[in-house]
Formats: sequence, structure tokens, C-alpha cells
Amino acid sequence: MFSLKTKRSSGFTLIELLVTLAIIALLASVAVPLAQLNLQRGKEHELRLALREIRTAIDRYKLASDEGRILRNIGASGYPPNLDILVEGVLDQRDPNRRKIFFLRRIPRNPFFPDSQKNDADTWGKRAYASDAADPKVGDDVFDVFPRENSVGLNGVPYQKW
Repeated sequence: MFSLKTKRSSGFTLIELLVTLAIIALLASVAVPLAQLNLQRGKEHELRLALREIRTAIDRYKLASDEGRILRNIGASGYPPNLDILVEGVLDQRDPNRRKIFFLRRIPRNPFFPDSQKNDADTWGKRAYASDAADPKVGDDVFDVFPRENSVGLNGVPYQKW
């Protein structure tokens, strides 16, 4: 007797492929925003650390100035004239060997600043001691630093107010 056996071909049908692609697209549409959120969280964490590090160095400079360890002109606020001096160091007026006092090893870069060609100190907005907190302006010294971006953080507070 002659028997006909049907041969079943192996592989995926078009429907199976379309369902698989739809599932992958759905998973990607959920994963991409989560990845962007994690990236922003990471940059915000770096921003907090950088601001804390620079502000602490500025405060330590001011303290050293108030203690008479840094030469200061009459009428000067005692805050550093620029951020670079925190890295370059200043002569310790109380040290008999005239060694320098250093406040930072390097200036942290603003993680949200878009231009990678800019010097690290130029990625920050600077506020002078004499300027108003609501309208920070550059002056003879650096009293505070802030991010120059107009964006808002995940906590709803604009980065410039951090």
C-alpha cells in the first residue's frame, strides 16, 4: 500500500513573528523611559555631589581667610576670586615655610552642561557675595555656584535653585 505522509515544515509563521515583534516593541517602550529616568537620576546625584564639594571648598577658603591664613585686601569679602584658585592653592600666611593651602584637587564638572569643550569652572554659574540671591551676578569673588540650566529636577525644583 501506498501511504501519503504529510511533511510538516519547521519554522515560525508570520503571525508568530508579528506577535513576538509586538511584545518586544512593548517591552522596549517601557524600558527606554526607565533608562532615561535612571540616567537623569545619576546626573542629579553627580550634580548634588559636585555642588557640595565646591561649596565646601568655598566655605573652607572663607574660613582660612577669616583666620588670617590667606592674604586679603581691605574691604574684600574673603571669598575666593575665582574657582581656579581653589585648585591652584594660596600661600598660607601663618606657615613659616610658606606652603600653599589647597581646597580642591580638581573642579568638578557640571554633569548637565552640554558643551564638552568648556573648562570645568566655566560650566557653573557663579554668584558674587555682593549680589542678590534672587538675581545672582558675577563679581569680584565667588560666594556660590549653581547650574546654569533652566531645567527642572525630578523633585520639581529647578536646577538653578539647588
